[in-house]
Amino acid sequence: MPRPDTPLKIGTRGSPLALAQANETRDRLARAFDLPYEAFSIVVIKTTGDRIIDRPLKEIGGKGLFTKEIEDALLSGDIDIAVHSMKDMPTQQPDGLVLETYLPREDPRDAFISLAGGTLGDLAPGTVVGTSSLRRKAQLLHRRPDLEVVEFRGNVQTRLAKLEKGVAAATFLAMAGLNRLGYDDVPRVAISEDDLLPAVAQGAIGIERRADDPLTAHMLSAIHDTETGLRLAAERAFLARLDGSCETPIAGLATLDGDTLTLRGEILRPDGSESLSDQISGPVSDGARLGAQLAETLLGRAGEGFFDWREPTPTA
Repeated sequence: MPRPDTPLKIGTRGSPLALAQANETRDRLARAFDLPYEAFSIVVIKTTGDRIIDRPLKEIGGKGLFTKEIEDALLSGDIDIAVHSMKDMPTQQPDGLVLETYLPREDPRDAFISLAGGTLGDLAPGTVVGTSSLRRKAQLLHRRPDLEVVEFRGNVQTRLAKLEKGVAAATFLAMAGLNRLGYDDVPRVAISEDDLLPAVAQGAIGIERRADDPLTAHMLSAIHDTETGLRLAAERAFLARLDGSCETPIAGLATLDGDTLTLRGEILRPDGSESLSDQISGPVSDGARLGAQLAETLLGRAGEGFFDWREPTPTA
């Protein structure tokens, strides 16, 4: 167990949501081992994705934008564990790091946010909607090609402020983030997975450690949520076979019913002109195989170059 004079160092990004996730991790570890909060320290690390906020993510790299500096600190020993939003995580970890601990998953759905209230279906043609997610943009344009979509980067607070300034009339946020921040007063409508399939691993928190750290491995095993791990094994295998990154519009969600896992997946052309979706079910223990098989099915239907088209997005 970590001693109060040598606290377990928890690495995280510095946004309010990232800090809430790091605090949840600390709280769960403290309860599991009856430790005081002084046995842990939270170390804030600024990532490339946090520093560069005036350009779309696709212009500056992929999912590693929000993880590389944190993983470097973990490998160097500056921190002992790293807490991540799993939808930001690449499907491959650097040599020497292990990602096998997940906290209980929050609501994976997207939330439609508009200060005027209403739903996505209530928006008039030509309404400006802000999002930095290629997935959300493609899904939105596929369902509502009459809307105007602008780039809308920033943390939850920044995007809400942009709405208040009238930069856009509506946006999307993850229900999980709003719930973890306690933003019950934000006008929101949860969007059914049938209407907008969420990002792979949305709502899940992952905790990364060094492979050569058995004490930390023991501690993390006490707070791991098995169901979330089973669902993410299928979703991330699906993503990995599709070579998914911030540059490809991909959605996926696994659910469990007893010993049966069902995975739904969707891929879209970046301009929203075409969407392909399907689902697969099988034994929970076969999650990774099911994910790869579903990806193969969609890739076979998509054909070469399905993700290649790109459209410049106005920046707000």
